Amino acid sequence: MSLPKEEPCSILIVDDSVAAIRLLAGMLKDMGQVKFSATAQGGLDLARKFNPLVILLDVEMPSMNGYEVCRQLKADPTTSGASVIFVTAEKSTESEIKALQGGAVDFISKPLNQLIVRARVEAHLKIQRQAAALNRLANRDGLTGLFNRRYFDQAIEMEFLRHRRQQLSLAVVFVDIDHFKLFNDTYGHVKGDMCLEQVASALEVSTKRPGEFVSRYGGEEFVVVLPYVDLDSAAKYGETLCQALRLLRIPHGRSGANEVVTISVGVAAMVPDDGSSVTQLIEQADQALYQAKAGGRNRVVTWAPGRAVGD
Repeated sequence: MSLPKEEPCSILIVDDSVAAIRLLAGMLKDMGQVKFSATAQGGLDLARKFNPLVILLDVEMPSMNGYEVCRQLKADPTTSGASVIFVTAEKSTESEIKALQGGAVDFISKPLNQLIVRARVEAHLKIQRQAAALNRLANRDGLTGLFNRRYFDQAIEMEFLRHRRQQLSLAVVFVDIDHFKLFNDTYGHVKGDMCLEQVASALEVSTKRPGEFVSRYGGEEFVVVLPYVDLDSAAKYGETLCQALRLLRIPHGRSGANEVVTISVGVAAMVPDDGSSVTQLIEQADQALYQAKAGGRNRVVTWAPGRAVGD
């Protein structure tokens, strides 16, 4: 199962005044996709859903003030990276200090001056986009161009929390190139690197739906994260990967599993709850991969409670 791709959001406005929302939205409409909420809880929900780069947050709101909203945003890994700018009629030094100490990056006083609002939002959008560009470089594997282990470790935590809130299934798929050491020993490391690149490309081409991503986990091992996918669908995806690799027809005379390069695939999926963890999900997929390799390789094995089950 795959949910529709959400429209990206650059700016989120959270203010209990509809007039203030309209004013700010009008000032910023050409600077990115703008979302808004007139309630604190609604703002938190939108921030978690759309991951905005910049959040303009009113301080005085009923039921929950801006300081508490900011605290919750910064405590949640899915929203902690957003730049929060407080917007308030309060002009005291104490209020500004409180805002900055609470995790905000800036403070804009009412009545709003369009030039000041645009300049400050533009500056923080620029900082966010520069940081994102640097992160993209830091999160990529140098050989294959896939996401690296660092990125996977961060992203899987956020996906797990998101799926726990939404009570939807999250799948993890481990992929290992069969007898890759023998391939390197037979054909040399240059051919080995070429093989890794071809496998990575095939995995990426086969992983197309919104939110799905492939990472190089280490050596000849890869991991794929499949949001909103149950175990049966993930197993079918694993079979698609195996077929895609066989169709590459990369010769492997010493494999034992096949005359061409093949992969072993371990699959696990769960609907996260308070009693489960990311570590548990990863270990399940890893155990399934172990069973696929022990069972002769060139196959998919899915994990089930108490045992790994081959297709």
